[in-house]
Amino acid sequence: MNKEELRAVWKQEEDIAYIKGWDFSHIQGKYREEELLPWDYREIIKQYLNDDSNLLDYDTGGGEFLLSLKHPFNKTAATEGYPPNVQLCKEQLLPLGIHFKECSDPSHIPYEDESFDIIINRHGSFDAGELYRLLKKDGIFVTQQVGANNERELVEMVLPNSPLPYPHLTLEKQRKAFEEAGFQILLAQEAYRPIRFYDVGAFVWFARIIQWEFPGFSVDCCFDQLLKMQEKLEQKGVIEGTTHRFLIVAKKI
Repeated sequence: MNKEELRAVWKQEEDIAYIKGWDFSHIQGKYREEELLPWDYREIIKQYLNDDSNLLDYDTGGGEFLLSLKHPFNKTAATEGYPPNVQLCKEQLLPLGIHFKECSDPSHIPYEDESFDIIINRHGSFDAGELYRLLKKDGIFVTQQVGANNERELVEMVLPNSPLPYPHLTLEKQRKAFEEAGFQILLAQEAYRPIRFYDVGAFVWFARIIQWEFPGFSVDCCFDQLLKMQEKLEQKGVIEGTTHRFLIVAKKI
């Protein structure tokens, strides 16, 4: 394809970029993210969760992972702030008896002090002090986070010299924040894994979805950089980056 044909294809991907829940099936087979980590988030949660636990999933997304835990619904609460997912949660979680509240401010979560035995959070926002308030004594917080250096090679390819959007999201900085808030750190791990794209159009769709990592990205704005990415793809057959993840398990003492 010539340049304008590529632009048309990429613009189409840009125009249809939309996600409900956390569904990346649109680019299935066109990219691969290595998700094997040195820890198992689900199994770690299950170590601390029992049927009597009052559980909160903050930033639950569409509630898919929360439901997979099969925790008693009357002991389960969730929050979400992204409007399409808020509606999805109202449709999926409330009829089950799960206590759902809309919330987009991790420093002001609308529940009473010491409401929960365990709070979980995967790839969402959090505030150590607010979590301390919400947890009962000896309560547990488990989080798997996207780190500050996530996919930086890919960002640099299209938005060179962009500042880190979340420089505070490193294991070292967050461990310190939780300790200062009064938590005991039970587990802390960090990992880097490859992410690969086999189609530049799939990358365009991805970058538009993950807007917080690719601020200001658009096909028109980054067209020359996308052409260079296309050249690299044709030469090597793949565009590669690196994901950054970390895990913290903290206990209120």
